[in-house]
Amino acid sequence: MRVGISNDHAAVELKFSVLEHLKEKGYDVVNYGTDTHESYDYPVAGATLAKAVQNKEVDLGIAICGTGVGISIACNKHKGIRACCCSEATSARLTREHNDANIICFGARIVSTELANDIVDAFLTTPFSHGERHQKRVDQIAAIEKEQNGI
Repeated sequence: MRVGISNDHAAVELKFSVLEHLKEKGYDVVNYGTDTHESYDYPVAGATLAKAVQNKEVDLGIAICGTGVGISIACNKHKGIRACCCSEATSARLTREHNDANIICFGARIVSTELANDIVDAFLTTPFSHGERHQKRVDQIAAIEKEQNGI
């Protein structure tokens, strides 16, 4: 599986820790974020990753900023992106299983390295439950997106 990861300047250390964890697990990881502490805006980091997921350059994405909230909002502005901000592994698992989320977001100021790795593991190893009720809701989200974009 090919995984994209992106971050702003607040999440450099956590991004590197998660990157190492993913590589140890055998994932092919593409780094779209910043590697320095110079100001790097989370909307830019989120947009870069969201476009990579949209274009199928990567299968799933991981987005990290200070809280995880700003970057998740930025990612969700892109068609077909279902980015969820989670601070624990159960929500990360359920957002894949029920919502077919394609980007997981969390905050470097909110979660520890160990918890971040647990969140990532839960997200990346959980498949979408293609059951009728879950697919129906994902389709409803897509319909709202289509309506809002005038398509």
